[in-house]
Amino acid sequence: MKKKVLSMFLASVMALSIVACGSSNGGSETQTGTDTAKQETATESETTAEPETASELVDGKFAETRKITVEIYDRGNDGGSDPENNMYTEYIKKGMLEEHNVEVTFKKVPRWTEVDDINNLLASGEAPDICVTYSYPTVLTYAQMGGVIDLADYVDAYKADLPNLWNWLGEQNIYWDKDPKTGSIWAIEGRRAEQQRIVTFVRQDWLDKLGLEAPKTTQEFEDMLIAFRDNADTLLGKDASKMVPFSTSYDVGWRTANIITSFMDPKITDKEYYINGFDDRMVTQASTKEAVKLLNKWYNEDLIWKDFALYGSGDTTEDDMIKAGYVGAFQHNWDYVFRNGEDSINANLKRNVGEDAKFVPVDCFQNSEGKYAKWLYSSAGDRKIFFPTTNTEPLASLLYVDFISKPETIKYLQAGDEGVTHEVLDSGAIQIIAATGDAIQNSGKNIDYTITCNGTNFGDEKLAALSLAYGYAEADPELVSQADVISRTDGLEPVNVNVGEITAEAGVGDTLSSKRDQIYDNAVVAAEADFDSTWDSYMSDYLSAGGQAIMDERAEKWAEYFGDADMLP
Repeated sequence: MKKKVLSMFLASVMALSIVACGSSNGGSETQTGTDTAKQETATESETTAEPETASELVDGKFAETRKITVEIYDRGNDGGSDPENNMYTEYIKKGMLEEHNVEVTFKKVPRWTEVDDINNLLASGEAPDICVTYSYPTVLTYAQMGGVIDLADYVDAYKADLPNLWNWLGEQNIYWDKDPKTGSIWAIEGRRAEQQRIVTFVRQDWLDKLGLEAPKTTQEFEDMLIAFRDNADTLLGKDASKMVPFSTSYDVGWRTANIITSFMDPKITDKEYYINGFDDRMVTQASTKEAVKLLNKWYNEDLIWKDFALYGSGDTTEDDMIKAGYVGAFQHNWDYVFRNGEDSINANLKRNVGEDAKFVPVDCFQNSEGKYAKWLYSSAGDRKIFFPTTNTEPLASLLYVDFISKPETIKYLQAGDEGVTHEVLDSGAIQIIAATGDAIQNSGKNIDYTITCNGTNFGDEKLAALSLAYGYAEADPELVSQADVISRTDGLEPVNVNVGEITAEAGVGDTLSSKRDQIYDNAVVAAEADFDSTWDSYMSDYLSAGGQAIMDERAEKWAEYFGDADMLP
């Protein structure tokens, strides 16, 4: 009955939220007293039970079998393994049943529409007991509706039963989102074992063919793109018309992040970065417009892929074009060209173009201090793990998160079986090899299962460091190592500004993400004479749809907690 009542409540509030998001101020109007009363009544009547006592467990196990469902991303990989049923899910199911007497069922959610799908599952009361998302505003929206369990009491009450979780995440990640006033914890932050983000890749064989050195400055990078464009016949022969000197995607803020960061004031304060930092694509940072103006210039000089804005998440058109050998340079996740073994970008280039064809990492975008600054991930701020209030097994669910955080579990999920998915080198390093069938990992480092760990760890940080360069089947370890070093050079790590809930952020994340992409995409493709008016028009729409309200509230909260300070203590 609880599930049905809560489903009706969430669905009705979600409908109200959707109507609000379509209003002129982006859904930030004040909730009426009647609405508040309805929410309080529903929330109070559906409060999740208090934490069970630790005596519920005997040697870590329930006396009677408990059952939980766990979200798993479905990436739709051609030739991949079934995300709900493979050797990794079997390992987890077997381990949870043996160690805790908990039966686990996986429930797949499409990766590229995960926010929409989780919204729908939450609204219908059909969400898995353990949910995972990259979008904290999604969690916050449903927390405000009374649809998410406050984990604060649970993680503390069961601390002795969750040693792996506490050892791996620590207070920083477990308390990362803890409200400084109410003490509520709506989600636990996964930990990033690797903090690298973006690297620039260029075709080494094209540089060699044209007698060029790898670029070391922005101007040299531009000169290289011009050389690629002007020598399309030499580089591509009969396919010269398919030449793309520089490729990006509709997600310009991510895919050109190092260019954008190079325009940023090296002395930017914590305060300024935070107030403008709701979106990690940096669209409202003061210097971003000038960076995009450079991209606009390149676009109008035929240096950037003309159709970049036409293809959305999950589309393979750009990757196919890169693998076919038509692209000279691009920015992406630091390890992107090495991923997916025999189907990796470099492996495809070798087959499709020739033995010497490959992308190599370069560092060339300097800021005003001459540094190759680039934003890294914080060690937190990764996947957000939360439990809907339809979850009637919070302890069993926490034991699952603890099991996933065990060193042995992380190692198995990342490395698999020796001789099947990896080999051990004389140095002791783990070298990943191509897998087949249900041993295929659908995500790099199997992060869709290691939800508290993003990046190479193998349950041992020293082993991970030793093995990092060998973590990609079919990849050149030397190139992997170079990309790793470049990705961290002059790296900037964001700080955690914990000022509690920013109410203006709830319910507008998807809307603003879409409008952010519209700012970038339309500004890049505008005629040069129209750049300023295009940027300003789309930015105005973004701000009026909720962006300005978020920045205003962030400024108010900063003043409340830190006064006139520009930097955190």
